[in-house]
Amino acid sequence: MTETFKAPEGWTDLDRRAVDTARVLAADAVEKVGSGHPGTAVSLAPAAYLLYQDLMRHDPTDRNWLGRDRFVLSAGHSSLTQYIQLYLGGFGLEKQDLEELRTWGSKTPGHPENFLTDGVEITTGPLGQGISSAVGFAMAQRRERGLLDPSAAPGTSPFDHFTYVIASDGDLQEGVSSEASSLAGTQQLGNLIVLWDDNEISIEGDTSIAFTEDTAARYEAYGWDVRTVDWTRGGSEYFEDVALLKAEILAAQQVTDKPTFIRLRTVIGWPIPELAGSHTVHGAKLGTEGVAGLKEVLGFDVEQQFQVDEDVLAHTRGLAERAAATKAEWEQGYQAWRAANADAATLLDRLRARELPSGFAEAFPSFEADEKGIATRAASGKVLNELAAVMPELWGGSADLAGSNNTTMKGEPSFLPEEHSSSEFAGDRFGRTLHFGIREHGMGSILSGISLHGLTRPYGGTFFQFADYMRGAVRLASLMKVPATYVWTHDSIGLGEDGPTHQPVEHLAAYRAIPNLSVVRPADANETAQAWKALLERDRGPVGLVLSRQAMPTFDRTEYAGAENLAKGGYIMKEASAEPKVILIATGSEVQYAAAAQKQLEAAGTPTRLVSMPSVEWFDEQDEAYRESVLPASVTARVSVEAGIAMPWHRFLGTHGRAVSLEHYGASADAKTLFREFGFTAEAVVEAAQESLAASGA
Repeated sequence: MTETFKAPEGWTDLDRRAVDTARVLAADAVEKVGSGHPGTAVSLAPAAYLLYQDLMRHDPTDRNWLGRDRFVLSAGHSSLTQYIQLYLGGFGLEKQDLEELRTWGSKTPGHPENFLTDGVEITTGPLGQGISSAVGFAMAQRRERGLLDPSAAPGTSPFDHFTYVIASDGDLQEGVSSEASSLAGTQQLGNLIVLWDDNEISIEGDTSIAFTEDTAARYEAYGWDVRTVDWTRGGSEYFEDVALLKAEILAAQQVTDKPTFIRLRTVIGWPIPELAGSHTVHGAKLGTEGVAGLKEVLGFDVEQQFQVDEDVLAHTRGLAERAAATKAEWEQGYQAWRAANADAATLLDRLRARELPSGFAEAFPSFEADEKGIATRAASGKVLNELAAVMPELWGGSADLAGSNNTTMKGEPSFLPEEHSSSEFAGDRFGRTLHFGIREHGMGSILSGISLHGLTRPYGGTFFQFADYMRGAVRLASLMKVPATYVWTHDSIGLGEDGPTHQPVEHLAAYRAIPNLSVVRPADANETAQAWKALLERDRGPVGLVLSRQAMPTFDRTEYAGAENLAKGGYIMKEASAEPKVILIATGSEVQYAAAAQKQLEAAGTPTRLVSMPSVEWFDEQDEAYRESVLPASVTARVSVEAGIAMPWHRFLGTHGRAVSLEHYGASADAKTLFREFGFTAEAVVEAAQESLAASGA
């Protein structure tokens, strides 16, 4: 142990030795595999140990304990910072797992993954995502508190806990963290505590080449409680004052009306001789001399790898015993709450089991056949209004487009501090309607955090074109299979006069390319209702609901197959009059043109099958027999109809198929004109069908 280390009161030499053990383990693990990020894990070992062994409320024997604090390693590249604490604390990792860092089949991948490693709350890696999703964790905790125990005084409810974050310079440079942090300040999230590892080093070296603003002042301007702990003492010496860091975190816990941002000034890689403070320790192994130098400074055996003294591990694994006492105290309060709040306890049990409420199936509206119809965005809004009373766990809003996205449940208060209410939106801290502001990327990350917190089901809306701004968050949600819902409206050139900057063209193909993401583009109001029903029943993986601005016909379901078939992804919407010779496959607002084309083809004597394919992903999940029954291989004359590029459809079309698609940007005009001018008409579909029939020889 270095002499420049001040432990909190109550820490022993075993705690100090455990911190140094964490440093050595980080160096050895990266050295063994030959790649990784050792520097931050070495210098942040005291802070990580403080959180895991001293401050956070959690239980290594019950990693899903309802009352636990949440921890987010936003600096996911420094995965060893978390892995080593999970090992020392007994959360399920063992020394062998550290030795297998970043190797095939290990529990210790290059970045933390919540679906792989016990004790990891969220997958992090792309910088900025962790801290941004942590805002969602904090928002979810407050909403859950409002659903279950709103009248308890702050800090007295079994549903009160903190979300802790370790963030890096890189996290705070990414724009998404600015979006989410700004909203966190507006929301006054006193349950969120961020530790910024301010070491002024990134992969390209000193951050002065690109990152020079007063970051602490920026967070103060956001409305955060800002504190500084400087282990560099202004650059004069290095002194790891862990006691002061603990005091600041404890003080932060008492700030209930602001999130807390603690600027922790460190030297990356401290105390590695010759290398501390260098960007070379950020993302590469230390080398034999570097590892040996670290071990010599700390008094470890240079010849021994992954050295963990038995008394050190016995001490750190004692966390379970200490946690048991804390948990027993929490359990007493929790049981008292259950006894006094029978209805809320019943709700909690349902939410924890992810069960749908009674009356769920009956809550969905049914829409009468109507040639004029309504926009699917409007139908979605009606569905949300009906679900509001049935599913209190369902909540959400929009990135400043609520009126256009139809994401506001009527009569529901906004989720925001009362003093931020407006004439249009009155709210309170436990409200239901979310306002993300014009922050699509931040919204995407926050939705993931809310969902991962565990009890509620969030949704967020924007124009489909602007989904590009949130793609990074959507991809990460898909990797984690987070059941968040994205309400993406204004789905095509059908939005009209706003022109090509707002009209999605390549977006359906681009989002269908993301594994685990379900893209659902309903054909009418009834398919929209069934889309909501299906995604809530599935409760797995993110779903993008792609909805229209313009009205489209509501199909007569006595003539066409029931919209409940949407749950299969694709279905025979109307069968041919005889063995089909051609199949028309359409989605969304273009189904109407395929339906009209079917009538024309049938009138001309060509048996034609109409298939609605709202979700390619859900169709792919069906067994081969079902897929063959909808799209039989024997019928090679096929036409896809969708107002976007045809890329996703070629695998269904085969050699003889034809696509009615949009392979260029749109224009500014009314929707009716654009569809006509760009070839989305029944006549264009008939022409494509005739071409396909000729090519197939049918």
